[in-house]
Amino acid sequence: MYRIIYSSRPFGFDSSVLSGLLIDSRENNEKHNITGSLICRADIYLQMLEGPKKKVFEVFEKIKKDDRHLEVEVLSEGAIKERLFPNWAMKDDPVESWMWSHQEVAQGAIQTSTEEEVINIFKKIAAAET
Repeated sequence: MYRIIYSSRPFGFDSSVLSGLLIDSRENNEKHNITGSLICRADIYLQMLEGPKKKVFEVFEKIKKDDRHLEVEVLSEGAIKERLFPNWAMKDDPVESWMWSHQEVAQGAIQTSTEEEVINIFKKIAAAET
C-alpha cells in the first residue's frame, strides 16, 4: 500500500466544480482500489490518496494535469501498512475540521507544517468516522 498527500489551489471553485470533482474521484478511485479523503474550500484542496502504489501514482498524475488544480505540491508520500479510509473511495470534508484560516493558508501555513501535522489532519477526520 502507498499514500500520497498533496495540496493544490482550486481553480474556479464552487459547489458544482466540487461536486464534479468528487463524482469523478469516487468513480475513478473505485475502479483502481484507491481510497482517501479530500478537504476542500475556495482557497485550498488537501487530499490523501491511498492504495496500490502504481495506481496511486497514475491517479496523482491525472490530478497534476487537471485544470481544476493549480500549484500541486506533494506534502507526504510513502509506503503504509493500512489505510486510514478503507471504506471511502473519496471521503470529503467540508472543512469542518479545518485548522488553518484563509489568512494562514495565504501566508504559507501548509508549506511550514510538518509531515506529521498534515497526516494528523487526516487521522482526525478518519477518527470521526469510527
